[in-house]
Amino acid sequence: MLPHGGGPRFVLGRDLLDRIGRALGAEARAAGVAVLLGPGVNIKRSPLCGRNFEYFSEDPCLSGHLGAAWVRGVQSRGVGASVKHFAANNQETDRMLVSAEVDERTLREIYLAAFEHIVATARPWTVMAAYNRINGVSASENHWLLTEVLRGEWGFDGAVVSDWGAVADPVAAVAAGLDLEMPTTNGSSAARLVEAVESGRLDEAVLDRAAARVLELLDRAEPTAPAGPVDFDRHHLLARTAAAESAVLLKNDDAVLPLDPAARMSVAVIGEFARTPRFQGAGSSQVNPTRVDRALDALTEAAGADLRLSFSPGFTLSGDDDVTLFDDAVSAAAAADVAVMFLGLPEGEESEGLDREHIGLPDVQLRLLEAVARTGRDVVVVLANGGAVEAASWRHHAEAVLAGWLNGQAGGGAIADLLFGRANPCGRLAESIPMRLQDNPSYLDFPGADGTVAYGERIYVGYRYYDAREMSVVYPFGHGLSYTAFAYSGLHATVEGRGDDVAVRVRLTVTNTGSMTGKEVVQVYVGDAESSVDRPVRELKAFTKIELAPGASAPVEFELHARDLSFYHPLHSRWVLEAGDFEIAVGASSRDLRLTARFTVDAPALPRPLRSDSPVKDWLAHPEGGPVLLRTLSTMKGSAVAADPTVLRMVESLPLNRLIAMSGDRMDTTDVDRLLDRLDPAFTRVRTGGA
Repeated sequence: MLPHGGGPRFVLGRDLLDRIGRALGAEARAAGVAVLLGPGVNIKRSPLCGRNFEYFSEDPCLSGHLGAAWVRGVQSRGVGASVKHFAANNQETDRMLVSAEVDERTLREIYLAAFEHIVATARPWTVMAAYNRINGVSASENHWLLTEVLRGEWGFDGAVVSDWGAVADPVAAVAAGLDLEMPTTNGSSAARLVEAVESGRLDEAVLDRAAARVLELLDRAEPTAPAGPVDFDRHHLLARTAAAESAVLLKNDDAVLPLDPAARMSVAVIGEFARTPRFQGAGSSQVNPTRVDRALDALTEAAGADLRLSFSPGFTLSGDDDVTLFDDAVSAAAAADVAVMFLGLPEGEESEGLDREHIGLPDVQLRLLEAVARTGRDVVVVLANGGAVEAASWRHHAEAVLAGWLNGQAGGGAIADLLFGRANPCGRLAESIPMRLQDNPSYLDFPGADGTVAYGERIYVGYRYYDAREMSVVYPFGHGLSYTAFAYSGLHATVEGRGDDVAVRVRLTVTNTGSMTGKEVVQVYVGDAESSVDRPVRELKAFTKIELAPGASAPVEFELHARDLSFYHPLHSRWVLEAGDFEIAVGASSRDLRLTARFTVDAPALPRPLRSDSPVKDWLAHPEGGPVLLRTLSTMKGSAVAADPTVLRMVESLPLNRLIAMSGDRMDTTDVDRLLDRLDPAFTRVRTGGA
């Protein structure tokens, strides 16, 4: 069992990712690798995405913070990271050509935010441009994405590389801001670039700039000191820790877990995955492990003298029915006190290059689970899967469910640690588990057709959608159980400053009210009580993990800033913080909110920008435009529109230039034109007078 004692300890998930990054960087240096092609921080828009096992979360705050820690760890060893796939690469179907049709606010708030955070806080050496198009423009040839946003707004100073084979037009790519095409084209792209410079289609200075960035990358990649020896045994122990910290205890009725390894009992271990672990995804992410732990071996080693273990494969990984394997497993369960079933997805169902067709477990596994449950024995399910799997139809057959995910080379040992209580589960869901695939907000649009995919759910991805709809889910975002319990108390939120300089300090106390040392993931969600645009009910804005001994309490503090309270406004081309009340909710998931508090933020008003085709209501609401428009309307001969509120309400949705055109030149628009020239001189508009 876990030891008691010890004071509170903050063990951020970001710290674990930093340690993992450092280990990866050290191994890469020793192998002569200059840049690691990761992390993948694309949002898990749909559970069907075949590459979800590589990505962190459905939430950009979580993805950004974990990705930044990974990058910092890797690069601390003199090895570069390549943050990918930039951007809106959320499916494998037609990934080379599909155009993600997505509005700018959704792009900024959901699909670009993790990249932005990593660029700002971790300074990755490279960013990898994605295969797909964004609103019709290839990511590797997208000047707005690679130059205006990535470099101009975010200050990225590294090299932009392409995904493998993603560049169709190297001239357009370099002009857009791409620096390095991968892989080699044996000189054909170079020849096209030279011809483009010689013909004047490509500015030589642009090509020089791209070449300089590649040279800077080469300089960075040149080791300043020889790589030291790699302690693979220590790294294997780190992998075991990471696997244990990442596992999520989804269900634990009647405290079936942890099992006591010293008890006089019999445990039937069922499922081929216990003997043949699936610990990584398929595709270009595959690695050669230094060694692989099997859960069956680790359980056998950890079991005491009085605990009897049996093993039955139960099914084949190919999914073929085998009556003998099936019957033997059911018989073994009937003869045991507890059945521990290792279920999951076969390797071929999750891979780069293809999306999943469904989110169910294989039928043969579900039939076996149901048959084992009918024996009346306690059933513990251990899952091996990279993406979410449906659980609503079968979770009632199990007293406990432990999501082990694709848990790496030391995952087998970590599972044994968790089942026998040598480690206390502390992982939390980074994505929602819906009741049905059809409940997912992207269901009707994924994966699109005829070369396009519409992001019709907009900003309502994952829990943002389920919580806004108050829709039932199997397990919510952030969910995860422990072998102990935690209480929250004393939430306070204080505000300092205003506008872009605002800081909100959040304080509370967390107490371990159980009998075992454990770790709690404290999650901070923010909601805008009243906004000029539609916003999610709540959004994750901060989190931390704290370790506490039984009975121990510790203060937990967070600091939020203007960006955490803002939304992106395309009309203003910036993040906007509106004055007013906000609600902060702190808890153990997006649905398990223990404490709430309200606070008020002061910020300057930001009226909607005015153009000649802005509706009359926007003009009237503008501090300068309103008086100007009323004076202009008062000049209209034969009309009392300016003095009649009923008429004003009737025309408030009409674009101003149309109202003026309809007036038949009966208004003096001099003041309106003068104001437009000052507010938006660069806007090419149809003049208010119709010229």
